[in-house]
Amino acid sequence: MSKGEELTTTKYLIYAEINANGIVEKPDVVGAIFGQTEGLLSNDLDLRELQRTGRIGRIQVLIHSNSGRAKGEIVIPSSLDRIETAILAASLETINRVGPCEANIIVHKVEDVRAVKRQQVVDRAKEIYKGMMDSVVPESMQMIEEVREAMRVHEISDFGDERLPAGPSVHTSDAIIVVEGRNDVLNLLKYGIKNTVAVEGVNVPKAIADLTKNRTVTAFVDGDRGGELILKELIQVGDVDYVTRAPVGKEVEDLEKDDVINALRDKAPLEQFLSTTNIFSNQENPRSKNPKKSSKRGHDNSNKRINKSSRRYDDYDNYDAGGFVEEPPIPIEEDDDEVSLMKDMLKEIEGTGTGEILDNALNLMKEVDVESLFDEVQNVEDNAQTIVFDGIISQRLVDASYNKGIKNLVAFKASNIVKKPRDLKIITLH
Repeated sequence: MSKGEELTTTKYLIYAEINANGIVEKPDVVGAIFGQTEGLLSNDLDLRELQRTGRIGRIQVLIHSNSGRAKGEIVIPSSLDRIETAILAASLETINRVGPCEANIIVHKVEDVRAVKRQQVVDRAKEIYKGMMDSVVPESMQMIEEVREAMRVHEISDFGDERLPAGPSVHTSDAIIVVEGRNDVLNLLKYGIKNTVAVEGVNVPKAIADLTKNRTVTAFVDGDRGGELILKELIQVGDVDYVTRAPVGKEVEDLEKDDVINALRDKAPLEQFLSTTNIFSNQENPRSKNPKKSSKRGHDNSNKRINKSSRRYDDYDNYDAGGFVEEPPIPIEEDDDEVSLMKDMLKEIEGTGTGEILDNALNLMKEVDVESLFDEVQNVEDNAQTIVFDGIISQRLVDASYNKGIKNLVAFKASNIVKKPRDLKIITLH
């Protein structure tokens, strides 16, 4: 077998160290390896047969002597599989004599030659790519970016007397996304999201506040202090349905497509967002002053321009490139004495961010935080029948409750419910 053939078939290299109490030479070491491992393993792993068939390569030994002792390195190329190579490597450590001298062999590592080659390929590819970027590519990239920017600028429109930056669909879409600035609008346009409008500053323009009154509104702000200030102002002067934010420390204008899509899919209904964050003090919290405003309870949504016959409904998310769609209507449970009692119990915990798990007689079994409600449902007792909580009923909670035998879910609002089990009542105030 030629050296070239040996290198191309090698998968692993076994590296071992040899120490001998006397002067030994390379032939002594090779002879000991063949002689003392013979018969130790099965015929399939006999070293002579493996070398004859080319499954192990030429054994390389580099050894030197000093003060009457010998020390050196052994390298054995292997084209066996990983397990067989490991067994072969371990067998070397059974050798205790080389020639007339006591000796021992220790295996230090088994190197995956292919992994090393792959890393060499990656490192070299980086060098080649860097050279390309430093020479030809920047000009091409600049041209492409200029064209993209021109297209985005061409698509961008304005809204209201303040001529606020907006996507072309914001004038006609039933659902809008409110962002902070022009660059946010441009970035979302790049990913095909055209129903955006920017507030262009901490003070929310009246045109935006008025627009939120008859649209389904998602606030999408930066993950910094500025984003928080704009969100507080928008919630107080406008009528927000959902909230989502860029990751902490990042801005919407810098997000990649996957980050944008994930952020929009993970939007939270306003009530849920306010119950799990502390951006407002108790004095300035709009829920404290007017609990019905922030969730639009008591608000007439009939003027929202929603053509539900043209909507599509997805089981797990409520987003498409054109914006958001409304969930289908939830069957309304007619009030009887029991339902009225449940609603009264709900009103008693309004604004507390808590929930109650009740038995079949509506006796309190456990009080829970809304944040941990989903996890609590996984572990409810068999006689639990009703859950009343200060929050919003989601499809995820419906599915989990039904699986645990819950009969009634009672909350202020339900959102994105597309599959309602027949044996589960969904009871809301509005």
